[in-house]
Amino acid sequence: MDAKSEIQEFLTSRRAKLTPDEVGLTSYGPRRVPGLRREEVAVLAGVSVPYYTRLERGNLSGVSESVLEALARALQLDEAERAHLFDLARAAQPTAPARRRPRKERIRPSVQHMLDAITGAPAAVLNGRLDMLATNQLARGLYSEMYVDPVRPVNHARFVFLSPRAPNFYGSWERAADDTVAILRTEAGRDPYDRDLSDLVGELSTRSETFRTRWAAHNVRIHRTGTKAFHHPVIGDLTLTYEMLELSADSGLAVLTYTAEPGSKSAEALDLLASWTATLDEAEAAETLERA
Repeated sequence: MDAKSEIQEFLTSRRAKLTPDEVGLTSYGPRRVPGLRREEVAVLAGVSVPYYTRLERGNLSGVSESVLEALARALQLDEAERAHLFDLARAAQPTAPARRRPRKERIRPSVQHMLDAITGAPAAVLNGRLDMLATNQLARGLYSEMYVDPVRPVNHARFVFLSPRAPNFYGSWERAADDTVAILRTEAGRDPYDRDLSDLVGELSTRSETFRTRWAAHNVRIHRTGTKAFHHPVIGDLTLTYEMLELSADSGLAVLTYTAEPGSKSAEALDLLASWTATLDEAEAAETLERA
């Protein structure tokens, strides 16, 4: 992931999404490409055309925060896009670190104890690459389809784009695919020198045309809260509300929890899921004793 190319493609893609009418400008003559022209963005941002051209070519070195804010306003960036622009600017600085392999992530025992104490809701710990590093019993049962593949750690993006079971597992696979790529794009802007993330993106780009198409769109997203629909192979359909809570003591890790509306069919499905996962645990314990 080249920093200059990322900046150029991101700014170009955001410019292409806007029309003169949307930003209060008058359009003159035919346009060879969709969206705003460079000179129009420069006017909206209050900078010269040559200066904006330099920025869009990927040279954000030394750019001030006020200019970045002006660009964000001119391109009508949302919260996630604005944060992504600032991340790209930081990565473009001359002091940016070299591409590196991150240290191995370990889940502290107290974090696992916290997950296990959450008995009424699926809960898991994820990193920015969407590796599932730890779960409680319900989360392991909810995502049982992901654990069919022997590759560890279990990775949401790899499951969404490479597993034949994924389209049937999600209530809306298209939405899951869009969200997954947007989350990885956001992480790539925040930490473009993460070799494991680069390797994951390379693998998915090589093996999945649908991933490549979505990756080229440069859409980003902050994954905090929302709803997701699932079709579990045993429990059936359920719709859950999710929350992402950052672990302040473990940089880059977050707790993902799912809850259901009390008294709803999804709440009943979670109760059934708890019974099913308990049965699985008993079967695994019996198998372990038999092997011993």
